Amino acid sequence: MNTPIVFPLRSRFSWRAAASALTVSAGLIGSAHAAPAASAVVVPVVTVQAGTTALGFELDGQIQAQRQATVAAQIGGTVQALLVKAGDAVRAGQALAHIDGRSASADLSRGDAAVAQAQAQLDNARLNAERTRELRAKGFVSQAAQDMADTQLKAAQAGLREAEAARSQAALARGFTTVTAPFDGLVQTTLLEAGDLAGPGRPVLTLYAPGALRAVVQVPASRAAAAQTATRLQVQAPDGGWVAPVRHTALPTTDPVAQTVEWRLDLPALSGAAPGQSVRVRFEGGPVAANAGAAALSVPASAVLRRGELTAVYVVQGSQFVLRAVRSGASRGGAVELLAGVKPGERVAQDAVRAGLAGAVPAAAAQ
Repeated sequence: MNTPIVFPLRSRFSWRAAASALTVSAGLIGSAHAAPAASAVVVPVVTVQAGTTALGFELDGQIQAQRQATVAAQIGGTVQALLVKAGDAVRAGQALAHIDGRSASADLSRGDAAVAQAQAQLDNARLNAERTRELRAKGFVSQAAQDMADTQLKAAQAGLREAEAARSQAALARGFTTVTAPFDGLVQTTLLEAGDLAGPGRPVLTLYAPGALRAVVQVPASRAAAAQTATRLQVQAPDGGWVAPVRHTALPTTDPVAQTVEWRLDLPALSGAAPGQSVRVRFEGGPVAANAGAAALSVPASAVLRRGELTAVYVVQGSQFVLRAVRSGASRGGAVELLAGVKPGERVAQDAVRAGLAGAVPAAAAQ
């Protein structure tokens, strides 16, 4: 027998409340679907315009240690222990790693045995030569027999020298089982770990002396003459200030692929500077001043995005932004000179940070 289900009177109000809740939820869902259109990030744009060139130019560079080395293994074997880690300070001659030396020890033992054997052969040849000489003096043997004995003695002497050289080489190889620091410095990075297989010439770690740093910049070949005759060089320090290098050197060769000339600028002591940091290098004065008033492309400094070695702007293409790498020049009065990457009349985002957000659209496209 089926029992009818009886709802209390107040249940109809619950159904009405539920229906109202569903209606409200549907409205919220509809507004949620419409939200993305309202969440678009509208970014103002500026037009790349021609201006006047600054009396100089700037390039991106990188800090390097003046004294650095890649310490490599000189024998093959398993790395038994890596005694340092990145950031550790080490002294010249300090042990950095131990390599399995059982093979080197066996070679040394083999060398000792070879030296002992060669010494015994030499002793025997010397006694034979002395007896032959005495017999020759009494006329019991011929001159040919004495000559043969003397030749065997010389061969035994040469064999001993060869065995001793091989033993010295084995002893030297056994000394290579301990990798040591060539100078005082800091460990920049380790390239092997305990248990890895080392081999002759395989890097173990990199080491640098922190006291002397330099800025390295690649100067385009088209600006090499202007850089050579610049009257003032400056490097931007990590704190934002500009410092003059102690000395500078331009390598005499040009990179055949990049068509750049490497400049090395030795820096004074800088607080917070470390190898690998990106810096700006400024070349001022010289014949570059003759270009003053010539057409140059520039954009506001806020339009330029700098991330490590990347310098780029967001260019308007249709209704969206496209990131494009550029080469920047000098910065003057809140504007940055663009040497390559854009053309006059192109539009770029005025705020490069906002243009990189999801949903960012140019101001004109949002209208």
